Amino acid sequence: MIIFQNVSKVYDNNVFALKNISLEIERGEFVFLVGPSGAGKSTFIKLLLKEVDPTKGKLIINGTEISGLKHKQVPYYRRRIGMVFQDFRLINSLNVEENVEFAMRVVEASKKDIKKRVPLVLSMVGLTHKAKCFPNELSGGEQQRVAIARAIVNNPTMVIADEPTGNLDPDTSIEIMEVLQDINRAGTTVIMATHAKNIVDSMKKRVIAIESGTIVRDEQRGRYGYED
Repeated sequence: MIIFQNVSKVYDNNVFALKNISLEIERGEFVFLVGPSGAGKSTFIKLLLKEVDPTKGKLIINGTEISGLKHKQVPYYRRRIGMVFQDFRLINSLNVEENVEFAMRVVEASKKDIKKRVPLVLSMVGLTHKAKCFPNELSGGEQQRVAIARAIVNNPTMVIADEPTGNLDPDTSIEIMEVLQDINRAGTTVIMATHAKNIVDSMKKRVIAIESGTIVRDEQRGRYGYED
């Protein structure tokens, strides 16, 4: 599903964010992206979202080299990606149901599809009973569940989670990981950037470790094995 072919990214200050990265991620995989701050994880994600393009090499997603996409094609490409952030990024003036609906309205989904899909995803993340609540009435874990529902409501082929448990306590973090695992079991590819060693070690999924812009380790069912 995702192919990096000798990808490098150099920013204007001549600093290499990524150096000659080559890897493949299969459809339906769950992959942890780990490494110290400044290692290149954020650039890796920006490349997947086509917020930046490779300086060198090719990035192929679902058979398409995305650096070749025209500007007007980029929004349609991003519709197939669900994004979950550490700080939730909910719209405080909208209730839970409306926050999730908003993601469908952006892609001009029909009212019929919205009415059918939103209750389904709220049920998937265990928030049916909170549909009319506003973000400030929710716990951090519940807000992150809303963010996950919003990320998956348009049936993405890939979910990228950037430190999704970073603002949560350990027990709530486990609950969020269970939700992400359920999404993955349903066939969605999940890529999660994290510093949470305990989560990585307990789940025993594929671990890609980046340091100073290079892949230093790529293991199936690996351990974090990393000290910041």
